[in-house]
Amino acid sequence: MAKIKILIADDHAVVREGTRRILEQEQNLEVVAEAGDGEEAVRLATSFKPDVAIIDIAMPRLDGIEATRQIKSLCPATTVLILTAYDDEQFIFSLLEAGAAGYLLKSIRGRELVDAVLAVHAGESVLHPSVARKVLNRFMLAPGKPQKKAPLEVL
Repeated sequence: MAKIKILIADDHAVVREGTRRILEQEQNLEVVAEAGDGEEAVRLATSFKPDVAIIDIAMPRLDGIEATRQIKSLCPATTVLILTAYDDEQFIFSLLEAGAAGYLLKSIRGRELVDAVLAVHAGESVLHPSVARKVLNRFMLAPGKPQKKAPLEVL
């Protein structure tokens, strides 16, 4: 079975190193490239064609939103998984619209990251629970949503 090739993009070297160590404990995962900024992430994605790109949001030279958009445009087979400290709605929805298949917060445990990489590689979507709540809230409050009628109104 071929290893799942992974690109890690984060402007903090310690985060990249820790993420690499967690992922490479799994025999079927291989980190093929690391980027310290968004431009480098796009360049490395086009060179290495990773199966999964783990992308942070706040990076120099090109933010994670635009890096995700460009990676998905240039390497449509690469699945993007966001790993960030930010759970602001503006970031969540911008990244999902840009093509991210998953959105995790850096508060997760190592096993959760491994499971998320395997899930998005298998075609699933992964959202941190607090992010999932924000996504659900957005749809529950969306205009045009059928209004729930009180039981007596139905009669």
